[in-house]
Amino acid sequence: MFKKIPNYIKYIFTNVFFLFIFIAFFRGLFYAFFASLENVSSQEIQKALLLGLRFDLKLAILTFFPLAIFVLIINHNFFKSIIYKRIAAIYITFSYFILTLFYLFDFGYYEYLAIRLDASSLRFLSNFKISFQVLIESYPIYKGVFGLTILCFISHKYATLIFNIFNKGYQKITNKLKAVFFVFTFLILSFGVFNSITHYPLRWSEAFFSKNNAINQFTLNPVLYFFDSFAFRSEGVNLEEFKTYYPVIAKHLDLPQDTINFEKKVTFENPYKEKPNVVFVMLESVGTAPMSFYGNPLNSTPKMDSIIKESASFSKFYVHKPGTAASVFASITGLPDIEDVKTASRNPMIIDQRIIFDQFIGYEKLYFIGGSANWANIRGVFQSNIKNLKIYEEGSFEEGKRADVWGIDDYDLFKESDKKLKKLQEKGKPFVAYIQTATNHMPFTVPDKKESFTPILENEIDEKTLLRGGFRSLGQLNGIRYLDFNIARFLERAKESGYYENSIFIFFGDHRGGMKKLNFLKNNEDDLGVQVHHVPFFIHAPKYIKPQIIDKFAKLIDIFPTATSLAKVNYTNYTLGRNLLDSTSNNTAAFVYIQSKGEKAVGVLKDNFYYEKTNISKKTGLYSLQADTVKDIQRDKPAIAKQMDSLLSAYYHTTKYLYFNNKKKM
Repeated sequence: MFKKIPNYIKYIFTNVFFLFIFIAFFRGLFYAFFASLENVSSQEIQKALLLGLRFDLKLAILTFFPLAIFVLIINHNFFKSIIYKRIAAIYITFSYFILTLFYLFDFGYYEYLAIRLDASSLRFLSNFKISFQVLIESYPIYKGVFGLTILCFISHKYATLIFNIFNKGYQKITNKLKAVFFVFTFLILSFGVFNSITHYPLRWSEAFFSKNNAINQFTLNPVLYFFDSFAFRSEGVNLEEFKTYYPVIAKHLDLPQDTINFEKKVTFENPYKEKPNVVFVMLESVGTAPMSFYGNPLNSTPKMDSIIKESASFSKFYVHKPGTAASVFASITGLPDIEDVKTASRNPMIIDQRIIFDQFIGYEKLYFIGGSANWANIRGVFQSNIKNLKIYEEGSFEEGKRADVWGIDDYDLFKESDKKLKKLQEKGKPFVAYIQTATNHMPFTVPDKKESFTPILENEIDEKTLLRGGFRSLGQLNGIRYLDFNIARFLERAKESGYYENSIFIFFGDHRGGMKKLNFLKNNEDDLGVQVHHVPFFIHAPKYIKPQIIDKFAKLIDIFPTATSLAKVNYTNYTLGRNLLDSTSNNTAAFVYIQSKGEKAVGVLKDNFYYEKTNISKKTGLYSLQADTVKDIQRDKPAIAKQMDSLLSAYYHTTKYLYFNNKKKM
């Protein structure tokens, strides 16, 4: 069978194999001389090694992929031309040379900073003369150049040898069989690049599975990691601006004025004897506008309306950026997502943060998602920051069929989550859980019937009625109705399973989904572009907090300090969030990152005013949130505009600072 495989196919896979061995060799060198894994369990090392080799295989295939496609197109004629032989030899020699350079720089970079090579290393090129001098004085550069020359010679000889080996003998095959080999080889190589049997490819975030940063660094492939982080190479902090505005944020958050310090220890003299469970539920695409509790004329959320009436709810609660990944990142880390390129969760240089979720000592920590945690590299945010976290995702549940692109639907997600939480309750183990819903999102995969829930049919509602509620489609209305049903059903299951009474349920929207004209609003938030940020946030815990409406400006990064304080769990807050239930903390504001007339901008909401500044052109505007029209009132209220400009700049530059200066201490 092997003899029937054309030589040009054997040539491709042989080169990929030796590239893989070469790359894996550098992993071995890193393990032997740089990785400090003495106190790491053999199980974690084994997982890191297997994951790392998958990254190495991906790099080997990507390196040879262009030449492989060329060989597949030329097929057996590849061995008939001396030109092709020279092209292949040059390409292979160059590949080994570049890979070796990457790894050499990676070793030096890791020795210097204890992190693998990433795009931030390009900052050393800003003063090339000094950097080069340091390089000359610190490392045997001339010996290295000599070694690289020998490597180029050997790799060129290797490329020629491999070409000559497979140049011998020619198997005549039909065009049909050539096509089969082309497709088969292309699919095999593509699968090697995808490198996963889930719905998401192998991503850098999977390397951050451990609380121990050393094992995560060992898992990474520095070449892939460099290019993954390349899009974020300019995302740094302006220290001068940060120091200018630190006194403003310090005053706003009651921090020390004389020194830069964000550490706020919160302890309780009389904690609860029985630790309360804390369950965070992210409501996908739920803003205040689609909910009947907040004025939507359609009876869209009757069950959640009733729950909110029995809860502590926040009428002025805003997320920072209108996107699920951004809201997950912000809620977990306590830092707003203000990344200009994609989302903060996708930036490998800032996911290492000191967070409150990790400080629930004695608690079981769980994350539930209907799809894959690889989505938006969220896995890296959770696993690298939360010790002993258990992730339950598609493929790890007992029941539940894949409903759509987002995995199992919310009914099954809540049902499976309840099973895990019930078992912990029976064992007497307190837990903190994060449940991420998804069904209330396009394509709005709602079942024909689920227990008492039935969707509204097309012949039961007209377009005029849908428009009255601002809904774009019947699917969107049924999506939030189905989520509404599932939230109530989840609380019913919690009661049946026995953990309802001793639990604090935190419900919050991640952003409002797209809607049409919201004529029922009694403010100008939609015209200002901030209504998409305005989402529900309510705490349902009859045993721990009485029903009430809290009318203070609040933001997404406040949810963990608030919930943890309510549970009387001691913690240290290193970020910008605050406890919203603190009666002494009334000087609150909400900070948002938006698009303003096609340009990225930041804004702050405070004291019924909204102030906005664009990132590039620096255009500013001050608006009343209660006015009927959008009118810039900066000239009428210059003092307020100046004050809010300072607070806005303080939030922005402090967030950038903490991205890179809130890392865990080893």
